[in-house]
Amino acid sequence: MKRFSIFTAILASMVLSGCKYSGNGNLIGVQGREEWYQPIPFGMLFIPPGSYVMGPSDQDVPYALTAQSKTVTVQAFYMDETEITNNEYRQFVFWVRDSLAHILLGELNPEEHLIEEDQYGEPIDPPYINWSTKINWNGEEEREALSAMYLPEHERYYRRKEFDTRKFNYEFYRIDYQSAAKKQFKGDNFNPDNGALANRPQGLKDRSVYVIKETINIYPDTLSWIHDYTYSFNEPMTQNYFWHPAYDNYPVVGISWRQARAFCVWRTQLMNNYLKRKGETIVNDFRLPTESEWEWAARGGLDLSPYPWGGPYIRNSNGCFLGNYKPLRGNYLDDGGVQTIIVAHYAPNDFGLYDMAGNVAEWTSNAFNESAYNFTHDLNMDYQYEAKNNDPSVMKRKVIRGGSWKDIGYYMQTSTRTYEYQDTAKCYIGFRCVQTYLGRSMGDGPQSSNVYN
Repeated sequence: MKRFSIFTAILASMVLSGCKYSGNGNLIGVQGREEWYQPIPFGMLFIPPGSYVMGPSDQDVPYALTAQSKTVTVQAFYMDETEITNNEYRQFVFWVRDSLAHILLGELNPEEHLIEEDQYGEPIDPPYINWSTKINWNGEEEREALSAMYLPEHERYYRRKEFDTRKFNYEFYRIDYQSAAKKQFKGDNFNPDNGALANRPQGLKDRSVYVIKETINIYPDTLSWIHDYTYSFNEPMTQNYFWHPAYDNYPVVGISWRQARAFCVWRTQLMNNYLKRKGETIVNDFRLPTESEWEWAARGGLDLSPYPWGGPYIRNSNGCFLGNYKPLRGNYLDDGGVQTIIVAHYAPNDFGLYDMAGNVAEWTSNAFNESAYNFTHDLNMDYQYEAKNNDPSVMKRKVIRGGSWKDIGYYMQTSTRTYEYQDTAKCYIGFRCVQTYLGRSMGDGPQSSNVYN
């Protein structure tokens, strides 16, 4: 009798505890989910979804035939208001620098600089960095431990103790979604009796095959100011442009496509780790914009307009230039800047974005193919190719948009396509990030009530 009473009590508790999930027999979804509002990321603007005619809005002056008119649709996203500046990119460089310092000091005092156990006492391998501990750069023991971060004495200039930026390497991971989505074809261990296995053979066995680990040096190529030009004196820019406070709010240059992508990964982790510490849900990744997103954002909602500000002219009604480029026959100063200038100097387009034409050209996420408009989809048009080191150079081309301070007016047009190689860094190419909006558009549903806070 006693055993029966215990069983009845357990059964009753199970039934009662299950009531909150039952919905009285109705389908009500999982209850108790958090109320979530998506704030606009700092320094970004909301770009609404839309359809537009992508491609030439004016004559193809060089007859490059790399673009054609095509109606495409893009979903909503956020985009950086300006190009990434020297000071913003320096935050990334300093984070990598300090990570290296914590690892070196962790060999000296692991309990202070590293987190080697989780909350349950289980070992963490490799350990996390303890960012709550400040780095003492001047302590006697610390100086000795950190000596490996600096240039060896025989490489120093006037005995200046400077960081060896060749060691500023960032290790990160990315998921190869394209490979994960590919189907297996006959002749390659094809199993027609197992549809799932035929679709994604490797992922079912071990998903790690799609997790790609990369390590890249993230310091800008400051020598780009010199190697991009022959018989041109640009040594002062090489010496000062990235680190001097005078250039803090100038667009960062000397960044390769691969470095720009690494920055986006770091920025994503920086935001998501902050949200996790607060117990909040993470958001979409920061990334480079696709070609179609970039052109839609550059047009500012003005369809068939050749320039971000609208109209066919590069001067306003007062005769002033509307962007930083190479005007007329090469009078660089005529538009107000000899080389790069401070971001947001000229008026924004109708989406509020600055410097979508001129100042520095910008990396996109897309590989360059002259005929891409013919075979890409008209929804979120995108063409990507992950070039390997041993691939021919033609496979390493990445699309750049917007023109720069050294380009003629043709490259300022919203539809002009050109390219550079993913491993090259130029003194006239920078980038900005985007983040896909979680939802259809701002103003739809409960997310809209807090987006401007």
